Amino acid sequence: MEINADFSRRVAVHAARLPWVPSPMAGVERRMLDRIGDEVARATSIVRYAAGSRFSPHVHGGGEEFLVLDGVFQDEHGDFPAGSYVRNPPTSRHTPGSGSGCILFVKLWQFDPADRKEVKLDTAGIACEAAPHRPGVELLPLFRDGHEDVRLEKWAPGAAIALDVPGGAELLVLDGRFDEGGERFEPLSWLRLPTGSILRATAGPQGCRIWIKTGHLLTVRGGAWKRE
Repeated sequence: MEINADFSRRVAVHAARLPWVPSPMAGVERRMLDRIGDEVARATSIVRYAAGSRFSPHVHGGGEEFLVLDGVFQDEHGDFPAGSYVRNPPTSRHTPGSGSGCILFVKLWQFDPADRKEVKLDTAGIACEAAPHRPGVELLPLFRDGHEDVRLEKWAPGAAIALDVPGGAELLVLDGRFDEGGERFEPLSWLRLPTGSILRATAGPQGCRIWIKTGHLLTVRGGAWKRE
């Protein structure tokens, strides 16, 4: 299966408008944003767990990164409420589920095979800080290394955003809205910009809050992805 698999092109997906697609596990559904592969896949998705649903225990061969958007995600390592950001690196293992139900933004098979850095961060109550040299922008760092920079950003109402993203970028709207490329991006809208791009956007009248990752698409060669 291939969905938005050409990484040399701008892609916009308004996930709130997509149908939920059942996964192989009862009670777990997905809205697929990009994907290369079948059930073992390089994938970016919105995932919904019904109350009481659970996946079988498994090892993350290519790593897993997720942000809890709603509800409470659970595994043997703890409870992760909305706003939790988690990185489970290659070789990590867990049994994911949710007693009350939850919605996640999930990225799979996108780690360096040697990466062993775990992150479990509850962003609720952590204040954003003003972004240097970026008027109208506040940010909350989630993860950064030589390969990528992951963060939450708040854009002030009407803020004009211009950001060089030589290593590409992905954005997911969490609250509010922005306009970019003649399109309106509202909650659960996802935008992927290829390497060498400049992000030019205007925040809506109430501002917006986004998840953003930059730099990581430099490892995608020739507009295609290969598992190492």
